Parts: sequence; structure tokens; C-alpha cells
Amino acid sequence: MSESTMGKDRLYQVIQAPIVSEKSTRTADQSRQMVFSVQPGATKSEIKRAVEMAFEVEVESVQVANVRGKEKRFGRVPGSRKNWKKAYVKLKEGHDIDFAGGI
Repeated sequence: MSESTMGKDRLYQVIQAPIVSEKSTRTADQSRQMVFSVQPGATKSEIKRAVEMAFEVEVESVQVANVRGKEKRFGRVPGSRKNWKKAYVKLKEGHDIDFAGGI
């Protein structure tokens, strides 16, 4: 499926936010993988095209993980957080995404 048939609007909505934590920073340093929170219905090919289009980099591979929401209590009422999907995007050699902006 080409970008025109899928729609650029859909690709811009696939990536919700980068995940910046100690674990994701260590993963980025060791294996050139960036971690993103993505839409639950997104496929690997959509995630790959969205990252390449948004950040102008080349993607080598994509791995996804469905994260279950934690069970929590809200006062006396039991509840749970939403389930979400995270994507590990491995960049090709020589490509990098800098979220810090040179700090």
C-alpha cells in the first residue's frame, strides 16, 4: 500500500508520543532503537512509514508490544488504566533522532 492510498493524515496520527525514560535511552544508545507510543490499531508497516516521514530517517525494523493497563484504585472504586501499544523502531546505521534538541 502506498502513502497516497493509506493517506498521510493517517500516518501522522499513528505515532502518539516518544517514550523517554532511562530504559528507552539505554536501548537507544545500545542498539539504535527508539521507543514510541502508537495507536492500538497501527501495523508495523504503518509505524515504519510514519517514522520515516515524520523524522526523515530510514527504519531497519519495527517491533511492537501491547501493554496492559495497570489495575488501580480511585478512592474506594477499583478501576484500571487503558491498554496501549508501544513500538521499538530500529534505525539504520548513520541515522538518529534527537529528542533533546542538542541540550
